[in-house]
Amino acid sequence: MLLTQDDAVKTFLTSLTSQLSEWLEAGQLQRIVLVIMSKATGEVLERWNFNIVTDVEVVEKGVIKEKSDKEIMREIQAIMRQVNSCISFLPCLEEPCIFDVLAYTDAETAVPFTWVESDAKLIDNPQMVKLHSFDTKIHKVDTMVSYKVDDLDDE
Repeated sequence: MLLTQDDAVKTFLTSLTSQLSEWLEAGQLQRIVLVIMSKATGEVLERWNFNIVTDVEVVEKGVIKEKSDKEIMREIQAIMRQVNSCISFLPCLEEPCIFDVLAYTDAETAVPFTWVESDAKLIDNPQMVKLHSFDTKIHKVDTMVSYKVDDLDDE
């Protein structure tokens, strides 16, 4: 796991996780996308997509669903192992990169002024790999990674 020493990145991540938690608890978050781009060109190289389906009965009516924390952790660990195994087939990112996080919320959701609208930051002709899903007592999360095929692979 990579740890950052950059205070600006730490501040960004703290603010990001706080806002995402607020939207998750309110059932307003539909998708989170982590985009990795070339620092030099802005070209999207990888796009990690996390679709979130919220159980409305739990959020709005307080219905309690039965699922053990151990089972939830097992599902999350399976995804983490799969993400780690993706390293073997994803193209190596040898250039300096930057990242962005896109949050897809309900249309009526209040968005802080520090957030800006963005395009979807899609990849032309991507390779896609669907990863495992996991389900908490409140949210079901489907995961997929899209990546730019290295031009050298075509030769």
